[in-house]
Amino acid sequence: MKLIEVHPQPNWALSIIAHDGSSGVFDVRPYLNDEAFEKLRDPDEFAKVTNGGYFVEWACGADLSADTIEARWQVVGKAATTLRSEGSRQIVTDALVASQ
Repeated sequence: MKLIEVHPQPNWALSIIAHDGSSGVFDVRPYLNDEAFEKLRDPDEFAKVTNGGYFVEWACGADLSADTIEARWQVVGKAATTLRSEGSRQIVTDALVASQ
């Protein structure tokens, strides 16, 4: 999975959009007791997350792979792609739909 957007949220969660349009939330709280993630207990440090495409990384050096995120995230929606024709043109539109 490639990460397109990553945004820190309250309560040590990451809001994520993947390459396929899936969107979800990843809970970082289970990792906060690990030595590598200790500094992320400070909300200001947690907010310093960067998107590396196939990983996320924080200024303190802690990181998570996209594979780890994919295995444990909660998918909440997906961009639905629709194709419609207008004359000789085909138009692609995306809209976010909640998962059932």
